[in-house]
Order: sequence, then C-alpha cells, then structure tokens
Amino acid sequence: MVLLAQISDLHLDGTERARERAERVMHHLRSLPTPVDALLVTGDIADHGAVAEYQEAARILAAPFPVLTCPGNHDARPALRSALLGEPAAAGPVNRLHLIGGAAILMCDSSIPGEDEGLLDGWTMHWLAETLDGLPAGTPALLAFHHPPVKLHHPLPDAYTLQGERELVALLERHPEVVAVLTGHAHTAAATTFAGRPLLVGPAVTWTLRLPWEGTEAADREQPPGIAFHVLDDQRRLTTHFRVVTS
Repeated sequence: MVLLAQISDLHLDGTERARERAERVMHHLRSLPTPVDALLVTGDIADHGAVAEYQEAARILAAPFPVLTCPGNHDARPALRSALLGEPAAAGPVNRLHLIGGAAILMCDSSIPGEDEGLLDGWTMHWLAETLDGLPAGTPALLAFHHPPVKLHHPLPDAYTLQGERELVALLERHPEVVAVLTGHAHTAAATTFAGRPLLVGPAVTWTLRLPWEGTEAADREQPPGIAFHVLDDQRRLTTHFRVVTS
C-alpha cells in the first residue's frame, strides 16, 4: 500500500495569510501519527513566480517525507528550479519520475510560460511515453500535473483547462498501468473520470472555488485549506479521502 498526500495552489506571495495557511497544512502533515509516503504539490506554488516566493516555499515544504512538485500557470520554471529544486535555472519543462513504494509517480509540467491555459507539450508527451515504456512490468503509475483535462462546471477553471487532451487519451490507451490522473488548478476538490481512469482534482491551500449554485463570488477565502489523501492498494485500486485543516 502507498499513502500519498496532495496539496495544490499555495499561491505563496509573501503575505502572512498565504504563509500561515501553507504552514498550517504542513504542520498537520508532519504531525500525522502515520507519515505519508510522499506529498504531491500540483502547481501554483508561487503566486508571481518570484525567487523569494520559492525560497519561502522551500522552507515551508521541508518535510521528513519526499515532497514532489510540478509547476502551475502562476509558476516560473527558472525560479522554481533554482530556488526550490536547487537546480540550474533552465526554462524547459519540469518533468520528474519518482518511484515511491513500488509505484511510479510522474510529475508533469502542464504550464505554458506566460499563459493561463495548460498543455503537455511535445517534449513532455515524448518524456511521458518513454518513461512509461521504461517502467518494470507491473508497476502502477500515477500522472500528476496542474491543469485538469476536463471541464468542472465552473466558468473560471473551465476557461483554462488542459489543451491537447486527445493526445493524452491516446497515450493512456497505450498504457493501462496508469491507475489515475491527479491535478490541481481548479481550487476545488473534485472527482471525475478521464480516458476511463479516475481523475482526482486536489483542493487548494489558498482559497476554495465557490461553485455557481453556491453563489456569485468565485473565491471563498473563508474556507480552510484542503488536503487529498490517496491510498493505492495492492490491487492497484486508488481510494481518495479529502480533508480540511482548521488549525
């Protein structure tokens, strides 16, 4: 069994509010009686893509378990690489494979520099195909990136979904070892399907999306930050539990 936590959309911007909410979530995760095997952070770690925001993120996200990240549309690849990952400040897609407890976690870059829409570009799709092809037989895999590839029935996230989703469908059809797709971006915990797989949208740390039937103001800043816990069992079944962190 593999136990994963997922958080998304921290939007660290140097303010006390953003910092306190992110620190609250990380304190909760570090205090669990049973530690998670890894934490997935699915994008929009920083609000403006500034080096100082990633330096703050590096401090807040420090944990005794692996912390796996991918960029969102608010992130900047060079600053994320240099200040959070400790790598040279290159501008190419930030894609990483992590092997956690016998499962493959592919953290993918769906950001388009300077744009709010998402895309798994040609280089990333090639990396995905090669990486999945190279996994040992029987290895379950999870794909994680920022932009959901489906509409979630709110005009704000639905205006900035993942483009080129048909190419991703074709890739998933060739790779049955992919158990599920995990995303962020929408600021609401959601569960649906994509290409016959579970698609789980992680809740946001910074604010929660108020859906059209809940009111006209999109951002509910009073809701507490959220966490998703994903349990991948020995039968390759993924079970997800959503929690909020009130203190």
